[in-house]
Amino acid sequence: MLRLFRVLERLRACSEVSARNRHWTEITELSARFSSTKAAPRFRRMDYQDAVCTLNTLQTNASALEQVKRERGNPQLQLQAMRGFLQRAGLKVEKLDRLNIIHITGTKGKGSTCAFTEQILRNYGFRTGFYSSPHLVQVRERIRINGQPIGKELFTKYFWQVYCRLEETKDAHGGSMPAYFRFLTILAFHIFLQEKVDLAVIEVGIGGAYDCTNIIRRPWVCGISSLGIDHTSILGDTIEKIAWQKGGIFKPGVPAFTVKQPDGPMKVLQERAEEIGCSLSLCPDLEEYQSEGSLRLGLAGHHQRSNASLALQLSHTWLQRHFLTDPASSSPVEFSGVSPAPAFQPSPAMIKGLAETEWPGRNQTLKHGPVTYFLDGAHTTRSMQACVRWFNEIAPQHERNAGGPVVRVLLFNATGERDCAAMLKLLVSCHFDFAVFCPNITEAIATCNADQQNFNVSVENMLTRCLDNQQSWRVLNGQEQKPEAELLIGGGLPLVAERHSDTLVFPCILSALQWISQERDSFLLDPNKCVIAVKPSINAKAALLREAVNIHVLITGSLHLVGGALKHLDPALNS
Repeated sequence: MLRLFRVLERLRACSEVSARNRHWTEITELSARFSSTKAAPRFRRMDYQDAVCTLNTLQTNASALEQVKRERGNPQLQLQAMRGFLQRAGLKVEKLDRLNIIHITGTKGKGSTCAFTEQILRNYGFRTGFYSSPHLVQVRERIRINGQPIGKELFTKYFWQVYCRLEETKDAHGGSMPAYFRFLTILAFHIFLQEKVDLAVIEVGIGGAYDCTNIIRRPWVCGISSLGIDHTSILGDTIEKIAWQKGGIFKPGVPAFTVKQPDGPMKVLQERAEEIGCSLSLCPDLEEYQSEGSLRLGLAGHHQRSNASLALQLSHTWLQRHFLTDPASSSPVEFSGVSPAPAFQPSPAMIKGLAETEWPGRNQTLKHGPVTYFLDGAHTTRSMQACVRWFNEIAPQHERNAGGPVVRVLLFNATGERDCAAMLKLLVSCHFDFAVFCPNITEAIATCNADQQNFNVSVENMLTRCLDNQQSWRVLNGQEQKPEAELLIGGGLPLVAERHSDTLVFPCILSALQWISQERDSFLLDPNKCVIAVKPSINAKAALLREAVNIHVLITGSLHLVGGALKHLDPALNS
């Protein structure tokens, strides 16, 4: 076990040094040469990976970490700091009004709601901007124009424009630089303004009231998706406290919508709307809309129906304001209690938008020959309930057509303060033949994609979490605890497993996928991919996988895990 920690820590250290130091001299020189008072320079010498490696240094910026600690005790400082960074980057808060923003938060489904909303309005012919988090494979996925991640060339150009303006002014501000998410938020605003989008759909990062996206002054409409427990150390340990944070995105006179919520948080949202001075409307069930037949959704899962309804209300309200003769003269809507939103007749563009929406990593199915992957980034108890419901509905449909035995495999990891035991308890009902655990490390090599590097968590912590999850799974399945055996796999990397057990812990996502697929997925047979040799005793455990007609793999617990898997399973996301 200790050897596994040491090997992977050494590999991560190599990556971190590369990300931090490889280009630092060039960056410093460039920062000194250009001033934010001049026209934005073009940087020909830096490529996309250079930009991403530099961006990653903001994950571990010492002053940024100290800044976060200070601001947790005084959340108002977060928005003050964000305004300062925005100004240093050459932007003004007032300029953001030009983006005609739709601002969306929630615990579960906010990203899907954003995706539905963006697709609907793009179908009307508008040039859309869409800012979301986290990314799955490449960081530029977070910033989209007309539904597509911004290209590498444009990302690189705009990155250096913003980064150098901040870098050259840091000495006058105590050496401070914005942390990773703050920087990307500033970059997104800059890109949307430069690219002259007609509207921007902005997904909140965490919470709402003190999230850095909440420097927006005048969104056109706000939405709150389903609420639940998450990020309790930041947002509070009850759903009512979390609802207070989420309601912080409301703005005076700006219409707001939400979906059905438990009584407690709904009361809090109502109080926030009254306090701030805006209308709050409750979205109808999707079945209530006046359409011929049921509305078809591009995203799978019953829980997507409330997200689709919220998206219909948000897009409908945005369109109403847009088509006014003078949108700026629209009358502000004040609070008058929570009212039901009208179940109008969706337009053809809306119907088409709902059906065409794609949002990778959420209730996604990929079939690679005999191996079918079910991917969902559920990472809270409520979202895992929805994931389990979806998997238990869709997997039997595939199994009925298999024509032989099917093996079910769980590939799981979770990060942060998530209640892993509670999520795993829900997954027991899926009756997996194997439960496989691994950290969110894409490959156990130092040359892995810089887009997916995370320096805020140590390898030791990640692997300890995997072992804890393995033990929780054993307990939940009534397995007796037995001494762990450390078994070596190729290259001196040990794999921890329990003999005669159906649980395994692998050192990275690729090694887990390779073992699960047993050379039956051609996407994992790329000669450029590192193949980790496994000892015969471990291969013997995989006899069931080799003999099965089909292998069904549910990958869940973390969007970062799902993204790491998609890097290997969907080459299009790497282009």
